[in-house]
Amino acid sequence: MSADDLGKRASDFTRKAGDFADQHRDKIEEALQSEQAEQVSDKLLDGAAGFANRVTGGKFADRVEGVRSNLDDRLGNE
Repeated sequence: MSADDLGKRASDFTRKAGDFADQHRDKIEEALQSEQAEQVSDKLLDGAAGFANRVTGGKFADRVEGVRSNLDDRLGNE
């Protein structure tokens, strides 16, 4: 498969994903605000924050927590 073919397939996939998101926007928003999304996002955000703190030796822990908190406010229901 050539790079052009791969690029065309990626563009097609992106367009289809955008169309799907537009068609199901209400259901997607509802799912992102669910208790299940809250639980999953908390686990992912905790893991990412922990990783960032380990990599930086905790040097940016306050910033990491701020970003984690901001993202947590936008996902789930808490």
